[in-house]
Amino acid sequence: MKRIANILTRGMLVLVLGTMAAIARAETELCEPFADGTVDASIVARMLALAEDGHLYRIQPASSQVGFCVDSPVGRIEGHFKGFRGGLTLVPTAPNNQQAIVMLDTQSLETDTPFIEAMLKGEQFFDVGHYPKMLFVSKRFRWVNDAEAVLIGDLTLRGVTREVGFHVELIGTGAVDASQSEERILVKATTLISRAQFGLDAWSSTVNDDVSLCMSV
Repeated sequence: MKRIANILTRGMLVLVLGTMAAIARAETELCEPFADGTVDASIVARMLALAEDGHLYRIQPASSQVGFCVDSPVGRIEGHFKGFRGGLTLVPTAPNNQQAIVMLDTQSLETDTPFIEAMLKGEQFFDVGHYPKMLFVSKRFRWVNDAEAVLIGDLTLRGVTREVGFHVELIGTGAVDASQSEERILVKATTLISRAQFGLDAWSSTVNDDVSLCMSV
């Protein structure tokens, strides 16, 4: 944990890729949003192929929550994204086939304060009219042990793509429905970013540069 913490030094982006169900049939409904050129076609094809062998886990939106928080002079600002999807492939015997993709709908952002919500959706921050999606596509995993890894990939936010590294923790697994070959897992992934690196530098003198984005199930 210390070694990973030393690598990740700014901001906080927390992704809990939470309860995901793995099924032994191809998940076309999962991959459709990424099959329009948003994600490299070879990645989508590989994930579909791995789904056939039961190695694809898809995020369960109905039982998940995605949110963020940032410190400001008026206190801690929190928001939640209602729209998101994605998945993860885990192949213990083939590390190069391990892949994660997550897409968030920035227009689905909600907060407790209408004024704050409108401001965050506006041009100075998420600018949802021009940048309706936030996307993470992994490049590689480096496993520390059987339950922890460093996940490297590209995060695209507000039209800016940066390579980030996540600390990934596999919390547990459990069979759900043997007749459908389903299994649920809980995965947590954390990284540290600076919002200014993604063009979200408005009000930099008053609003903290460190942002915590959380996805949980």
